[in-house]
Amino acid sequence: MIKDTKIAVLIDGDNIPSKYISEMMEEITKYGTPTIKRIYGDWTKPHLSKWKNVLLENAITPIQQYGYTTGKNATDSAMIIDAMDVLYSEKVNGFALISSDSDFTKLATRLREAGMVVYGMGEKKTPDPFIVACDKFIYLEILKKDSSKASDGSKQKKKNLYNITPKVIQLLKNSVDDAADDDGWAFLGDVGSLILKKQPNFDSRNFGFAKLTPLFKSLPQFEMEERDQANSGRFKLIYVKNKD
Repeated sequence: MIKDTKIAVLIDGDNIPSKYISEMMEEITKYGTPTIKRIYGDWTKPHLSKWKNVLLENAITPIQQYGYTTGKNATDSAMIIDAMDVLYSEKVNGFALISSDSDFTKLATRLREAGMVVYGMGEKKTPDPFIVACDKFIYLEILKKDSSKASDGSKQKKKNLYNITPKVIQLLKNSVDDAADDDGWAFLGDVGSLILKKQPNFDSRNFGFAKLTPLFKSLPQFEMEERDQANSGRFKLIYVKNKD
């Protein structure tokens, strides 16, 4: 993705725990610069008190939204209206929608129709319609860092969100085939982009791997090859091929 992407970060405070804030903001900077940062909620409610302590240090602007009607989520409406205002202001070219609520599915779709890149973040409970409406969706559970260390100095392995099932293997194999040249080799960067288009919530971290390369290397169904980059001896290009 473009590194100078200006991103509007809009957080559903009623729906997202404050414990993810540091890792969440760090993750967003991988995709661009968060130039607008807002969180929505009824700040008179006690359940949002934990958010108040971290907003200032992360320069996030709280937007007050009272719940006028029982059973209706006023926070969602305020966030959607604000998103459209930001869209028409033409101050950003990307959005990070932080919520586990499917109510933002239409918003994500509308923003992408307008040419915006949309990153979604939420917990594993997030419904599929919102996930597939985003260009990329990141589960917050994989971002939370484990600060505790085992007595022997090694970190306890974080529990994987998903197992590598035959369905996952087939997704990888099909994507390699789709991106491959006549000899069956595919540039791993192209494969990764293609996988995301097919399944926006695909992330190697969901399976316990920091990057896509070690994930592929761990699987016997694929062979890997490193090639020198043209006019540069410092960087290697990674290619992958399905084994017969």
